[in-house]
Amino acid sequence: MVKFAVILLLACVSRSGNDLFRLKINLMKKNVILIVLLLGIALIYVYNPGQHLTLENLKLNQDRLEDFYQANSMAMIGGYITLYMLIGLLLLPGSTFLSFASGFIFGPGLGVAVVNIGATLGATLAFLVSRYLLRDWIEKKFAAKVKTVNDHLCQNAINCILFFRLVPLFPFFSVNIGLSLSKVPLRLFFFGTMFGTLPATFVYVNAGSNLASINSFSEIMSVQVLGSLMLLGLLAMIPVIYKQVKSRNKA
Repeated sequence: MVKFAVILLLACVSRSGNDLFRLKINLMKKNVILIVLLLGIALIYVYNPGQHLTLENLKLNQDRLEDFYQANSMAMIGGYITLYMLIGLLLLPGSTFLSFASGFIFGPGLGVAVVNIGATLGATLAFLVSRYLLRDWIEKKFAAKVKTVNDHLCQNAINCILFFRLVPLFPFFSVNIGLSLSKVPLRLFFFGTMFGTLPATFVYVNAGSNLASINSFSEIMSVQVLGSLMLLGLLAMIPVIYKQVKSRNKA
């Protein structure tokens, strides 16, 4: 009996030690990923490639880009999607420029597809990395507030995601990080992002396909276009508003 008790105690201690070891390894992994991401972001901002992403440079290199795409179409499509993914993952500027340029390079149909795939995959990667690195800490630090947000958000997840993506008031990266800290399922985030970004993507890509007539990026997002996107976002929230009104009337 004593021998059994000793064996059981040793097993518990061993298991506890293994759990502690796993926690330390997991923490080290998170720290390494975070450091690599921060270093990558810092290096890119120091180099500042965004200074070259101008409408003037795009027009100056119009012939080169056309020739390169004709000779390396699949490589350019793959590279474009990868670049867009990195922008989404590393919170980098340049998505507006790339969306516009894709219309000129690929045409409106393929351009929308390329940008939508890249933006969705990049946002999903940022969502997964943020969830892995930050969600546990946020849940422990702000347990009550996180629970309240999750209770409301998860009931209407797809509508809220569409609203955040359609209305051009919410920065793309902040939506990725904010939703990653919730319990919104990955599949809803993925499809909500894919469909929610389509209207704005179409606007920029379509403008890029008419490069010669555009003199400034500010011409693309007119008051009418912004109003239309905001209206689409509000339409996505109609089912949520209806549910709330109906529940209040019952109460």
